[in-house]
Amino acid sequence: MVILSISTSTNICSVSLGNENTILKELSIHDAKTHSENLMPLIDKLLKTTNYSLKDINYLACDVGPGSFTGIRIGIATIKAISEVHNIPIAPISSLQALSYNVNISDGLICSMIDARNENIYYCTFDKNHLPIQDLKAEHIDEALNYLSNLDNKITFVGNGAIVNKEKIIEKLSSKAIFHEQNDLLSSKVLVASRKKIEKKEYCNADELLPIYLRKSQAERMLEKNEK
Repeated sequence: MVILSISTSTNICSVSLGNENTILKELSIHDAKTHSENLMPLIDKLLKTTNYSLKDINYLACDVGPGSFTGIRIGIATIKAISEVHNIPIAPISSLQALSYNVNISDGLICSMIDARNENIYYCTFDKNHLPIQDLKAEHIDEALNYLSNLDNKITFVGNGAIVNKEKIIEKLSSKAIFHEQNDLLSSKVLVASRKKIEKKEYCNADELLPIYLRKSQAERMLEKNEK
């Protein structure tokens, strides 16, 4: 089983190749403004350096959000095109679940947070097996912390949303909060998360692949404001 995975939901454009046991190769570029320019060349470089071609790929995996609206659209459009041309099934992974795979714990909870600006975040809490214990949320950091403060377990925070809001998290949750060192969302974690979905046959074709935005884009919000 050969899996090609991508991640474009944050400022990192990342591609990986792996199988059911190993990550064979990962390439990443930290520049959100050039995802459209970098993604296909990164995939091409990844395949060339590993001596694979798209004909060798059995499954595709991509993060479908929440996160950067532009990045999500670029990633989904690219994966859809590859899927349609080569008839490869796709395992869609939420960016928050993929991010949770940065963390390995024996007990407690994992909270993935992605910065949505102006003290807003995308977040979700997961158990030690990376299974969500709540719905994916787009909320103000204060609302999120009110929910998290009612949980009994220690919580390991991961993601750029946790970095941006670290002081508020410490103030509200005190000793219950633990901060993970690796906060980048990378395609290798999308690939790892996809293995369980592929095993359960929870994949789709290109027509069924949908983004997870959780909220309207800034342009849509501005348009609605002007119309009112």
